[in-house]
Amino acid sequence: MRHLIIALAILLCSALPARAQFSIEFGAPGVNIGINMPVYPTLVRIPGYPVYYDPQVNSNYFFYDGLYWVYWGDNWYASEWYNGPWQLVAPIYVPQFLLLVPVRYYRAPPVYFRTWYRDGPPRWGEHWGRTWEQRRVGWDRWDRRSVPAAAPLPVYQRQYSGNNYPRAVEQQQVIRSQNYRYQPREAVAQQHFQQHAAQGRLQGQQGQQQVQSQGNGPRARTQTQQPVQQGSAPQAEQQQRQQMNRQRQQQQEQLHQQQQQQHQQSMQGQGRPPQSQAQMQQHQNAPQERIRPPGPPQAQGPEPRSPPARAAQAGPQGGGGENHPQARGGENKGAQREAKGEPQGKGEDKGAHKGQVKQDENK
Repeated sequence: MRHLIIALAILLCSALPARAQFSIEFGAPGVNIGINMPVYPTLVRIPGYPVYYDPQVNSNYFFYDGLYWVYWGDNWYASEWYNGPWQLVAPIYVPQFLLLVPVRYYRAPPVYFRTWYRDGPPRWGEHWGRTWEQRRVGWDRWDRRSVPAAAPLPVYQRQYSGNNYPRAVEQQQVIRSQNYRYQPREAVAQQHFQQHAAQGRLQGQQGQQQVQSQGNGPRARTQTQQPVQQGSAPQAEQQQRQQMNRQRQQQQEQLHQQQQQQHQQSMQGQGRPPQSQAQMQQHQNAPQERIRPPGPPQAQGPEPRSPPARAAQAGPQGGGGENHPQARGGENKGAQREAKGEPQGKGEDKGAHKGQVKQDENK
């Protein structure tokens, strides 16, 4: 009888299509059962149960409490992603609502399932023995009014298929943490998530160690180049300061040129000759002298003659005719007549005569 069951199982495996064909392969730390799901499965809710199944594949494929479940080869396997990797779950820890799924929803039921009632659950106590049934007493008794809500489907995994499917546990953990926030209720599911997270961290640490071991050579080269880069920093600061100083000098020169142009324009507007370049340079070299705007033009005429009385008081008494104010007045008159083109003889005689008479009177 046992040989007949094994032969029938082999025939069923060969009859399965490529999408849902299984081949048992054991790997570490998880178990790879060789199921090939190239695309995201079509999951349908089982009426009255918080469990989903895929009616389009010839496999016992379910989803419950945030995990994918497969029953194959008299064992249960669980995975966070629809195409593995899978982890073996002992029969004693399989959640109750998976055990309660009716036989009709097993798309590839074992041979011993076919003698059981299709609308009822499999006879797990009869199959796994008295010891299992003693430890799971009451597994087939449940209140249909207290059925928990079904976990949301991780539909974000639909965009990861074929070559785009993440194989590394660390990568799966990162994508799941960014897209799926559901927290499982069952203790076995919680433990699975914890172990999967620990495995992802271990893979991440191993990857970092490999990167560090590969980066020892380049790091050593960067350390040898580091003093050169540090030494170039003061040179860059010095160049920046020099550039700032040049900019300041240029601004000062432009300011002086603008002031000179304004001064030249004001001089030309008043009819005065423009300053020479030497005068402009002298004005530029003397910044302490402020440029004052020129006043209104004054009429150029003969200087007013001082009154005799004030001139006599200002000069010393008893001075000679050479320093006498009246004598100087005569000389000024003579200079004015010479400028006008008049003869100077008569004016000089009069001035000299008056000066002589004044000296006689003083004596």
